[in-house]
Amino acid sequence: MPTLDSPINWKTFVRGSYWQLKTSVNCYANATDLGLATQACSGRSFEVYENTLENNRDGHYSSRLPVKLLEDGYKCWLEYSDLEGQVESRGAWKPELLTSAEIQSRLTMVLDWVENASFKENKYLWGGTLGPDFDCSGLVQTAFANSNIWLPRDAYQQKEFCTPISFCSSDFKVLRPGDLLFFGSSQLCNHVAIYKGQGSYWHSSGIEYGHNGISCDSLNPLDKESIAAHYRDELIGAGRVDRCHHGTSLA
Repeated sequence: MPTLDSPINWKTFVRGSYWQLKTSVNCYANATDLGLATQACSGRSFEVYENTLENNRDGHYSSRLPVKLLEDGYKCWLEYSDLEGQVESRGAWKPELLTSAEIQSRLTMVLDWVENASFKENKYLWGGTLGPDFDCSGLVQTAFANSNIWLPRDAYQQKEFCTPISFCSSDFKVLRPGDLLFFGSSQLCNHVAIYKGQGSYWHSSGIEYGHNGISCDSLNPLDKESIAAHYRDELIGAGRVDRCHHGTSLA
């Protein structure tokens, strides 16, 4: 496949073309904001979903490219300067859709990956998926992706994607290791964790109400630790991962 070793600008890409990253990059929510939306690791693929000529503003072109990351359908913007010499063209992408049984057989590896990630020095990073720093849904997505199980990017999307589990927060017997726990309000899921087993779960939490990084906390109401108590109050549901993302964009 041809690589792009010459300078990259808005003329290089056309709508509907497919590319694969040779390096990890930061991804942004729009053409101008500096804050991360997510990150994409080397080997991931993307589609140009908008003609870059349409980003012309009074003769000036954006320094960023609007793309859809193919593994999870996530739309974001990449810096042209990050792509120079670091992408190659590719054909259309097809998802590897594992069966529910295949996914269940890989959950031990998912949990082992999270535990190993917790041993590394880390902090909470909004938009983080590359590690060692993650946000909550970035940790969940990356943990599963390392076993080739692709989930949507954001916590509320992961909640909608999973098969709901009815359970009482004081009785965890219906939960299985590898299930996802969701936190927030009836209007919005804004936090997600991976159930470890025996009433405990892994998550990456922020500074204000959390540990500023990856930790293991408890659903047990007898655990009076303040952070665990905060998230117990915020628990709104649980879900089981029994399918892989198909690459179609989600709302």
